[in-house]
Amino acid sequence: MAEIVAETGRLRLREWEDEDEVRFYEVMNRPEVMEHLGGLQQPGEWRTNYNRVRACQAEFGHAFWIVEDRSTGDILGFCGIKRVNAPGTDMTGQHEIGWRLRPEAWGKGIAKESAIAALDLAFGRFAAPHVVALTLERNGASWGLMKRLGMVRREDLDFEDSRYGPDLNPNWVYRIDAGDWPAARAAALTSRAAAGSP
Repeated sequence: MAEIVAETGRLRLREWEDEDEVRFYEVMNRPEVMEHLGGLQQPGEWRTNYNRVRACQAEFGHAFWIVEDRSTGDILGFCGIKRVNAPGTDMTGQHEIGWRLRPEAWGKGIAKESAIAALDLAFGRFAAPHVVALTLERNGASWGLMKRLGMVRREDLDFEDSRYGPDLNPNWVYRIDAGDWPAARAAALTSRAAAGSP
């Protein structure tokens, strides 16, 4: 049984199970989901990423966790905290928040709800001094949520990821410090019902 790391009103964040490798791939490997992530993945590519997620969990105690609907048990995507490991940046090893949701979960505040839970864990259980998030200029839904979470654009930390071409570069960086999270969290909760929030 996978360990549950957090629960919110609608969601459950949990560690990965063996069965999730196939289940997640089936619901998430879709053009609209992968548009800003390099396109559809072949099974071997996904297996590499899946193994990397589980290795992060084993080494650090956290990862991009499965997000489930508490009422149905359906996989909605993932959200969590990993360590920066992209080439081209000196932020390697820092805490990084990330999320990826299936289209059926978009526009319902699920990304923000799960991200708030993940940041609570980052600054609470895992004592992160700060958390960064990576995105692309064209992915307005992504950096829009980062801003609603109180994260601040850090152009001085932007970098080129050598694994990708110009269509997936440069990586934009947003960051929030631990001391800024309580006020940002309160503001994010207050604006939870804002129209169009991911």
